[in-house]
Amino acid sequence: MPSAHALASPASLKGVLSARAAASALAEGLRTWADVDELPVADGGEGTLEVLHAALGGEWRDVRVHDAFGREREARWLALPDGTAAVEAAEEVPLDPAVLDPMRASSRGLGEAIAAVGRPPSLLVCLGGTANVDGGAGLREVVRELPVPTRVACDVDVPLLDAARLFSAQKGATAQQAEELERRLAAMPELQGVAHLPGAGAAGGLGAALAALGAELVPGAQLVLDASGFDPSGYDLVVTGEGTVDATTMRGKAPGEVVRRCAAAGVRCVLFGGRVIDPPEGVELGALSGVPTRARADLIALGEGLRKGSLS
Repeated sequence: MPSAHALASPASLKGVLSARAAASALAEGLRTWADVDELPVADGGEGTLEVLHAALGGEWRDVRVHDAFGREREARWLALPDGTAAVEAAEEVPLDPAVLDPMRASSRGLGEAIAAVGRPPSLLVCLGGTANVDGGAGLREVVRELPVPTRVACDVDVPLLDAARLFSAQKGATAQQAEELERRLAAMPELQGVAHLPGAGAAGGLGAALAALGAELVPGAQLVLDASGFDPSGYDLVVTGEGTVDATTMRGKAPGEVVRRCAAAGVRCVLFGGRVIDPPEGVELGALSGVPTRARADLIALGEGLRKGSLS
């Protein structure tokens, strides 16, 4: 009988596997030698509402919006049991690898979703994984004020100008375009009073836009892990990860928060990435092949390979 107790707690592999599917694949490998629990995680980016729904329940609601390039799309928001309306920016203006143009991508669709929820007791806006770097200009065309108390779950802790400096390249920007996007953000006077806040740069500057409207910016990973009841104590091993491990992984992303909480609890934690670009110091790593079609098989193999306490 298995004697070890492991927890499969990954975030989504953006555009490849949901957090739930990644947890299932990891667990399949881990169960060859351990008792396993599955607890997918998120931080405000893609799949956050799925994780909150699994943890808290609630009712899905559909809404018609426009994506970052003006195309109609069906999106969802979540009516939580306490009445809070939870909206995820990656549902409305997702980062689509087939269409990368941050110079014209708009956040208007998120504004449309916020307008559609009406006047719930409170609003939770989840930020990350979007196509835009517009400082919320599109959102502010629709939403001029927030009618209810609003919290914003940010997937990174960076200030406003880092939205262009750190993230525009993955949205398709050249180095020259990144500089232009940074100048655009710096030239938005309505955002300057909040530009320094941790999380202001989340989702192409949407954190700053919502803070300027009076919302409270909070670390998304902490919010989601707390809501999910994440507790590594009692486990021999926790496995977490995401599609790309880079400099932002420890700057607010869910896997970085899992690593921190495991370290505080003295629990072994392995961090995997489909790609590992900037490995965090002092963290046990498991690299996948980086081939999207092999992601599920890679995760199963990773779980199996951890049997002896090493990544051989």
